[in-house]
Amino acid sequence: MSHPSRTSIIALAAVMALVLLAATPMFGQAASVAAKPAPAGKAWTPPRTADGKPDLQGIWSNATSTPLERNKNLGAKEFYTPEELAANAARAPRRANPAADGEGTLAVHYDLSQFGLDRRDQAVNLRTSLIVGPEGRVPALLPAAQKRQADRQAYQREHGFDSAQNRGLSERCITWPNEGPPMLSPGYNSNLQVVQGPGYVAIVQEMIHDVRIIPTDGSPHIDKSIHQWFGDSRGHWEGNTLVVETTNFSNKANFRGSDENLKLIERFTRTGPDTLMYEFTVNDPTAFTKPFTGQIPMYPAQGPILEYACNEGNYAMTGMLAGARAEEKASK
Repeated sequence: MSHPSRTSIIALAAVMALVLLAATPMFGQAASVAAKPAPAGKAWTPPRTADGKPDLQGIWSNATSTPLERNKNLGAKEFYTPEELAANAARAPRRANPAADGEGTLAVHYDLSQFGLDRRDQAVNLRTSLIVGPEGRVPALLPAAQKRQADRQAYQREHGFDSAQNRGLSERCITWPNEGPPMLSPGYNSNLQVVQGPGYVAIVQEMIHDVRIIPTDGSPHIDKSIHQWFGDSRGHWEGNTLVVETTNFSNKANFRGSDENLKLIERFTRTGPDTLMYEFTVNDPTAFTKPFTGQIPMYPAQGPILEYACNEGNYAMTGMLAGARAEEKASK
């Protein structure tokens, strides 16, 4: 996969504006991802758009060091204390050499400073996992789902380099797992922009290039026979929370073993001047033994959102396939 080319997407912003009609202006972008709690003793009221809806607009970061699943050694421990979190950070020293960073495989492959990122600026989250609850892990797959996964993996081992169509969706620059839904942090370029207009909410993610257009006008889901990479999303407001239901997923874009029967519920809530809480609930009765829920606090990020040019310079695809053909020729 090629590294990102960061060029302006002014044209994309114009397209979004046309789609959303009279979108209201964004609230001011903050220069830091640090959260600012509401004043003590006062209930915080989110700002409103021109049509009276809670204003979720802005450029947000969902960068986090919290893993999706809890380390099994932690058992049912859902939260660290501030002291424990500080001790964990001390055991992962940050060095100039990214290969010696000690903060995980991401630091081995990428010098985050070249993207203007510093992992120390990521939001402090005391949760031990993004998945909430005493288990803190993705539930087990049902036997039929386990077989689907095993069959898919066996096919890939045998035919994974037959053609470009046999490679993963990320390698083909079609979708990346972080785009979801559910929307998870990709590790770098963890930025997204929310734009609202009458009857619609749009979300563009810096990694990789897609815009989710979410109707909030009460229109029904598309026909159940139609399946899409990102499913079909429909939103409505419950108090200060945007609730989005997504169905009609493609079984080719599975999330942790999900299939086309996945139903995802997302909740977006402004919980403070500089915090947008994102919550998702995964329910797939033909894949998982039970539903599960995750939470990611998002914080303002400096803009603008820039283009992640995935296909340009993606020489890895031709290189891999050329290498496979060379191996086949040599084995004859």
